[in-house]
Amino acid sequence: MFEVITISFAFFFGLAVRQIGLPPLVGFLAAGFAINIFGPALALPEYTGETLGHVAHLGVLMLLFTVGLKLKLAQIAQPQVIGGALLHFAISVAVFMPGLKLFMGFDWNTALLLAIALSFSSTVLAAKLLETKRELGAFHGRTAIGILIVQDIIALIVLAVWSGQTPNIWALLVFGVPVLRPILHRLLDFAGHDELLVLMGMMLSLVIGGMGFEAMGLSSEIGALVMGVLLSTHTRAKELGASLWSLKEIFLVGFFLQIGLTGLPDWGAMVFAVAVGIVLALKGVLFFALMVAFKLRARSAFLTALSLTAYSEFGLIVAAGVLPDYLVPLAIAVSISFVVSAPLNRYAHPLFERYEGKLRRYERDTIHPDEQPKNMGDADVLIFGMGRTGSAAYNSIEEQGLKALGLDADTYKAQGHHEAGRNVMFADAEDSNFWRSCNLGQIKAAILSMDDLEAKLIAARSLRQRGFTGPIVAHALHEAHQDQIREAGADYTYLTMNQAGISLAEQAAEAMAKT
Repeated sequence: MFEVITISFAFFFGLAVRQIGLPPLVGFLAAGFAINIFGPALALPEYTGETLGHVAHLGVLMLLFTVGLKLKLAQIAQPQVIGGALLHFAISVAVFMPGLKLFMGFDWNTALLLAIALSFSSTVLAAKLLETKRELGAFHGRTAIGILIVQDIIALIVLAVWSGQTPNIWALLVFGVPVLRPILHRLLDFAGHDELLVLMGMMLSLVIGGMGFEAMGLSSEIGALVMGVLLSTHTRAKELGASLWSLKEIFLVGFFLQIGLTGLPDWGAMVFAVAVGIVLALKGVLFFALMVAFKLRARSAFLTALSLTAYSEFGLIVAAGVLPDYLVPLAIAVSISFVVSAPLNRYAHPLFERYEGKLRRYERDTIHPDEQPKNMGDADVLIFGMGRTGSAAYNSIEEQGLKALGLDADTYKAQGHHEAGRNVMFADAEDSNFWRSCNLGQIKAAILSMDDLEAKLIAARSLRQRGFTGPIVAHALHEAHQDQIREAGADYTYLTMNQAGISLAEQAAEAMAKT
């Protein structure tokens, strides 16, 4: 009965909200509250909450592990990351604490702890939305994840101080974790590409990272993240993350259901949740102001701030440890912030385009080094997206005696190609500032090899708007996308899988002709 009710509710609620343009996770939140209401009448077992809590915890650990696989430590040691996180935390607590004391009537200690809980942003929601949009490696995505990591560390310190929990003597072993890197890299080499690869990912995220760090009196969430970071430099890190994708998504459904099952609110809880929901906008405005102050362009500041505009599930962890009486009001507040933030993030790029003129007024005269204007030099062909498809196109162009220039929104990927001797630069095709400041030089053709449809559409439209008359060639994952890409300005579109099949047939025909 447990499986029947939870899976059915999650599926149908997720399907329903998707029809109105909202991400399924909003439906999962609603399903959790629906199960809470109708569960007793449907004879739902009493162990439901405990089981879902365990499943949710596994999902969070696997999500953080996959985030760690895409994380580089250098991205945390950035002024906008450390400075932005600490300043936002300090200002948020300074604003929330007296507000909760004066308007909600809490005592100072409770007001302080609630203010701390509300100052954090949701790691799970931001990571999931950025991953879905393939923006974890983009400049604003890396900035947002870095800030979230700093916030999570602050949350763990707060939890340890107020709950009285301290690491045990075995926590000293954490200083030996870097020694595991070569061992883990070797294990990944031997793991193959099938079920052993999946099991290795689960072992590192749930066993060594999760239970191992818990046994030392440390956070299992940070442990899973650390395990991912140790493997982030391995050439197969992306493959490992992809192998865990479906499993992680299923477990994360339990996380969103669990929020609804935390409890049903009374009138006081609803007043608290609505009140903090109303001031949610201030959270995003403050992040935007801080990012601009650290020299980020308006677009990067806006997208980073929007990614961080949701209250954190870590706030619920803090509340469970030190403020259990306020767990339900905080759960409702977190749910409301998810419902508001998820659709806004889905339309983040169109929203920025709409309000770009107003937002750019706040930009500083100097800009962040990662966002400097680009010059295309003497390249003949411009390739957007330097993953496997883009890299293959780059090599083919070079073999034909033409000069290729690759652009990628992932700084580390662009740097890796550059170190390998390829002419590749960091640039985000969805950034209007890039198009405003770039010089196309003598580019004669453009190839759009990004996976994201929206990125292809923006790149094609922007090229044509800048007066580019050369051929634009793109690949498409689905037939329905071909017409959209052509309408945006592309001359040729190829279905990726169809083209692969044609190439295989041509190779087979050539092989038969030689025999």
